[in-house]
Amino acid sequence: MKVNWNGVMPAVTTKFTENDKLDMKMFAINISAQIEAGVSGIVLGGTLGEASTLVADEKRILIEETVRIANKRVPVIINIAEQSTRDAVDAAAKAQQYGADGLMMLPPMRYKADDFETVHYFKTISSSTDLPIMIYNNPVDYKIEVTLPMFDELLQHKNIQAVKESTRDISNITRIRNCFGDRLKILCGVDTLALESIAAGADGWVAGLVCAFPEETVAICNLVKANRIAEALEIYRWFMPLLELDISPQLVQNIKLAEVGTGLGTEFVREPRLPLRGAERKRVQKIIDDGLKTRPNLPDYKSL
Repeated sequence: MKVNWNGVMPAVTTKFTENDKLDMKMFAINISAQIEAGVSGIVLGGTLGEASTLVADEKRILIEETVRIANKRVPVIINIAEQSTRDAVDAAAKAQQYGADGLMMLPPMRYKADDFETVHYFKTISSSTDLPIMIYNNPVDYKIEVTLPMFDELLQHKNIQAVKESTRDISNITRIRNCFGDRLKILCGVDTLALESIAAGADGWVAGLVCAFPEETVAICNLVKANRIAEALEIYRWFMPLLELDISPQLVQNIKLAEVGTGLGTEFVREPRLPLRGAERKRVQKIIDDGLKTRPNLPDYKSL
């Protein structure tokens, strides 16, 4: 299925049971809710998906099941975050074998590669697969920035098509657009900068709190794209306390607790992560409860 790299693409959580098995029943409920809300794709196996804790067979199950549920209504994207180039090439091949439609790719994990090594890494993987690729550019969390000159070289590979822009610098969207036009699609990767990024010209939003609030997330994106900024702002201002739960070391626990509040998940995480507790749990729960009490009425955003 063709990947258009626009609109809202949820970075979905992986659902677990109380005894640490994949909870495919709750996973299916969430994926179906995302698609019904109007998302443009599903991103599996990112930080929110607790990918570093998943074994190979669990990743296979998640890809194949998501492809089945999506049933070609939206593309399925799998994140590649490996420590070696060889493992990344293998992960890309398996993703294609299991039915994924595209890849989101992080730079090498753990090793802080220099610019030449980072470009070589991405080029090697892109040369090994036909799948379209979105580069995840997040120097804040992963300490490697993919710069404009690096993208200029990478875009010689036609299947490198998009960037998940997470530098936290809104002006970088304009720089990318000035350099590459529509050749490189831009998706915001920071929930608390989404409206501003789309207004600045980003094509879409790889979102986190969408896992719990898919309709509100898609509504904001569609309204901004339709230049109905005032309506989008009203929803966005309501959403901001919740969106800030995404920019935390405990983002997985935060968002899973929000999913409980909306009936779209459980709070079971895989160790070493543990559920929130004490004062921090009360703080996060209050944000969620306040958001649910004041949840806005949405316009007919799907028809925009």
